[in-house]
Amino acid sequence: MTTSSPSITVSPSLKALAKDLSKEPPRSPRETIGGFVLAARMLDKCRASLNGTAGEYHFDCPLDNYLLEFTGISAREFEAFVATGADDQAVDQWIREHAKQKTPEEIAPWNNELRDKSLKDLPVKLQVYMESYIPQFVPKGKVVYRWFDVYDYEEGRL
Repeated sequence: MTTSSPSITVSPSLKALAKDLSKEPPRSPRETIGGFVLAARMLDKCRASLNGTAGEYHFDCPLDNYLLEFTGISAREFEAFVATGADDQAVDQWIREHAKQKTPEEIAPWNNELRDKSLKDLPVKLQVYMESYIPQFVPKGKVVYRWFDVYDYEEGRL
């Protein structure tokens, strides 16, 4: 086993699961794990971070924090579990067991709110940031209708 930080030991089996995010992007924020949007993407970034293959991506970023705050899961607890080499199914189950809000009546509206969030619905500071980010990273001529479109255009899914 290798160590990623003084308190987290990384299982060798994590290496086979971790993407090299300098060569391929994480999953779309629309993909779910544990029933939550953002979770599959956060998992990809966490694995890559632990493996040293995160490239320009960051785990525990403001996007991840939407999910972490809603579920009440701490980034460090999530990272420690992912470091065990847990596969997607195990992470799905772990999230379902550790999330504070896990009823379908709580999750579905939250997921749909994020899926439908337009740029005007973002905090002003993020709107200002996106004003310069979108022309830099979204292909010319593409129209951003939803916040998640930015990531899917930039990473070639749309």
